[in-house]
Amino acid sequence: MPTQTMPGVPAGGLKTIGQIHPTNDLVFRKGQNALGIAVELLTSHTPGAPVVDEQNVFIGFVSEFDILRALQAQRDLSRLRAEDIMANDRIAVTESTTIEEAVKLMEEKRLLNLPVVRNGTVGYSITRHDLLRAWIGLGVDIENAGS
Repeated sequence: MPTQTMPGVPAGGLKTIGQIHPTNDLVFRKGQNALGIAVELLTSHTPGAPVVDEQNVFIGFVSEFDILRALQAQRDLSRLRAEDIMANDRIAVTESTTIEEAVKLMEEKRLLNLPVVRNGTVGYSITRHDLLRAWIGLGVDIENAGS
């Protein structure tokens, strides 16, 4: 996995999810209103986020596609909750998952985000953007470079 040598990147580049500085810390709660979820996704420019229960255990994932499907079915988002629209597949990675494994999983499952689970609890999600940035060895502040 070739990377560029950049300040703050370990020799040999980033290897695991735990080394990545994530850009998506959005997590939804069971019972959260679907219209509110849609607004959060739109205002944060985030394509989706994991859903957790009262004990912060990962129970599903809500994406923009899930919201769009509900709207297409003419369902009233203000009357729906996270668990009504979320995908129940609990596809996730851990901090020890390699970047290469995460890329392969995202590609195979056609995912935009991957929740990162630690002891059954979701701490954050990594995005394809995060993986691309890590793979080529660039820091999270790349967007501000040259400003």
